Amino acid sequence: MNHTTDVLIIGGGVIGTSIAYHLRKLGVDVSVLEREEIGSQASSAAAGLLAPLGPLPGPGPLADLLLSSFAMFPSLVPELEEASGIHLEYERPGALRTIRNPKRIANLKKRMKAWEPLGLQMEWLTGEEARQREPLLGPDVCAAIYAPEESQIRAPQVVKAFARAASNLGARIYSHSEAINLHREGNKITSVCTIKGETIACNHLILAPGTWAGQYEKWLNISIPVSPLKGQILLLQGPAQPLKHIIFGDATYIAPKGNGILVGATKEEAGFDTQVTEKETSLLYETATKFVPALRERRRETAWAGLRPRTPDRGPILGAAPNWKNVTLATGHNSVGIMLSPLTGKAIAELITTGHTPEIIRPFSPERFQLQTVAS
Repeated sequence: MNHTTDVLIIGGGVIGTSIAYHLRKLGVDVSVLEREEIGSQASSAAAGLLAPLGPLPGPGPLADLLLSSFAMFPSLVPELEEASGIHLEYERPGALRTIRNPKRIANLKKRMKAWEPLGLQMEWLTGEEARQREPLLGPDVCAAIYAPEESQIRAPQVVKAFARAASNLGARIYSHSEAINLHREGNKITSVCTIKGETIACNHLILAPGTWAGQYEKWLNISIPVSPLKGQILLLQGPAQPLKHIIFGDATYIAPKGNGILVGATKEEAGFDTQVTEKETSLLYETATKFVPALRERRRETAWAGLRPRTPDRGPILGAAPNWKNVTLATGHNSVGIMLSPLTGKAIAELITTGHTPEIIRPFSPERFQLQTVAS
């Protein structure tokens, strides 16, 4: 069925649905197109860790963005649960960033010093102090940084909650409705055609397609530097004694999730391949058992893979598309899409309704890549 909407969002992951929710809160007519099921790609594959220290080298625009969004969760979670009726399984177990090699203590202390200006609570622990806090840690853990505010959430539930809350407020959300063509008048997009034969007219188009952003380059005659970075995650049967904290070590995380333990995640240059491989999942298992030996006897329940939408500088692409009057980009969130979803949704909704770009997302404008016109 053909119809008209004020704002049309292409992409039904956590970013697209968050934008839809925040726009509907402001009374804006909005529709969402998703090529598969809502949240079926990176958003649902994510571990749901809300642990901002890891991606950050220290203060800067990305730190401001991540920490501002991270700070929104305590108030957003009850709001979103009430609006959607979906439990998000938000909890704050805290995280231990651990090392097993004494030669790396100086480097870990250097990272802690770089993180101190960020304002998050941190505590330096010796290996013995770390084991007192987390008894399941192995005997060779020699030091750790304890960050009590770092949290986690059930990622697939977040996407479903944003989508249902937006729908409850009147948003139209279409799954299995891939956009296959754009209609334009000058430098404005006027409508989008879907694979189902529908034509949806719009006043504004938002592109939030995650890893698949590059397919819109030729349609818009611009370059969108987003590429896939594969990540595999392993789910283990939980140990008899519960793991109390999220553990980071040797580029791996170990996170308690209900009755299981999540171990992730690989970083692989594999294009759009999402096949799970024995080699990589076995490596995750071996690393996890070095830090938490109690996992050695636990059964591997399942494994899966997702594609992170990577950008050259690891920052998202947020703002007006170059040379277009009514197109906004909200993509390239790398491995922190769940964590950045609250602020992204709010900021893009503000941009659409006021015409002004919020200061906090200005450093992530598409213009920073000096996007060049792509030859048609």
